[in-house]
Amino acid sequence: MTTPTHPPEPVPSAAPSEAQAPAPQPAPQPRNPLHGITLEAMVRALSEHYGWPGLGQQIPVRCFQVDPSVGSSLKFLRKTPWAREKVESLYLFMLREQKRSAAHGR
Repeated sequence: MTTPTHPPEPVPSAAPSEAQAPAPQPAPQPRNPLHGITLEAMVRALSEHYGWPGLGQQIPVRCFQVDPSVGSSLKFLRKTPWAREKVESLYLFMLREQKRSAAHGR
């Protein structure tokens, strides 16, 4: 006795609108001064404000002290979380100092 063979049932697929749902928008961060600021923008601003020698004194890492450049600094900072945190902290300090000096200059 053989059993009759039936073609396999098609697997229901997700509706096209469900499969391609847009990613949720990130929540706005109005109180985060680093929101929207790239690491490159921070490094450029710090190097312009302090100069490479001053930046190398503030954060003593080779990428700021020996033949410094934005590119080599970014490469190092993207691989080194503790150094990136120091750059972010110094950037925030610089912003506070600039805001403070602007307030006193009025």
